[in-house]
Amino acid sequence: MKDKESLVDPATEFTNRASKAQKVQAVLNRFPWISSAVVLAISLITFSFFNENFLTPNNLSLILQQVAIIGAIAAGQTIIIMTAGIDLSCGAIAIFASMVMAKTSFVNGWPAWASFLLGIMVGTAAGAFNGWLVTRIKLPPFIVTLATLNIFLALTLFYATGRTIMDQELDPFYLKLGYLIKIGEFKVTTGVLVMIAMYLVLAFVLRYTGWGRHVYAVGDDIEAARLAGIQVNRVLMSVYMTAGFIFAITAWIIIGRVAAASPNTGSTLNLDSITAVVIGGTSLFGGRGAIFGSLLGAIMVGVFRNGLSLAGVDLYYQTFAVGVLILVAVSVDQWIRRARK
Repeated sequence: MKDKESLVDPATEFTNRASKAQKVQAVLNRFPWISSAVVLAISLITFSFFNENFLTPNNLSLILQQVAIIGAIAAGQTIIIMTAGIDLSCGAIAIFASMVMAKTSFVNGWPAWASFLLGIMVGTAAGAFNGWLVTRIKLPPFIVTLATLNIFLALTLFYATGRTIMDQELDPFYLKLGYLIKIGEFKVTTGVLVMIAMYLVLAFVLRYTGWGRHVYAVGDDIEAARLAGIQVNRVLMSVYMTAGFIFAITAWIIIGRVAAASPNTGSTLNLDSITAVVIGGTSLFGGRGAIFGSLLGAIMVGVFRNGLSLAGVDLYYQTFAVGVLILVAVSVDQWIRRARK
């Protein structure tokens, strides 16, 4: 008589191997930022061996200052991608809003608070326009925002007439987010603190409000969400308007960081924000992701570029490394999605 254990050992061994993989997939599906955090930690340790100045407070502070703009844009991009959409016009909206703020203040003589509010309204309206085309005209988000990218760029160039408004011409209010604040041995700009505040607010809203749950539901399965009684179009419209509002706040961060308002700033903000969101673990197919993952993704890109630069690596290799990161992030996302089927 054969030993019963010997008959089931191969199957048991195979089942155990499969269950371990499924456990890893389940953890990453629930906490998509974990893989980003692990890669970021490994990157920090690795780059510290190439240059002793990498982990110094001054250099880490510089990285945070450099990713403030991308991180802020990525916050708005994240909630759109969570609904299985995308916004290629995000950078153009931010620059357009920044020019409206600066020009109405300097050229038209508006009070800083009034020009700022107008810029916020312009950014929010631009997001609403994207949302209207997606929800009412039923156009794909990629096509909509590719078109409005060009529209908002043209409006910016037309409105600004090619003129850059320099720091000495700007109201001091617009330079406040470029001020340095010392926190222990770290020096960060007020723009970094505003960016972090945006993430804290969005994290709370997405996790603890009905609106946040509806955003995930619409991205996961739009038809199931509609059958469950969720006002899908209303949710999508609110998402694009919220993103437009965030892009307008980012306009303020941009002016403070660059110490100028220029129509030629931020030509790659749209692609950089998508890179941060994807690397941060948010699925391009919607329904899965964590807002802080996008912040980790933005920091990771900054860490890679800064670390490779300090190591003496050429710029095109830095770009190559970021491309590899994107491919790895999308591959991990596909692997996790297969586990859910």
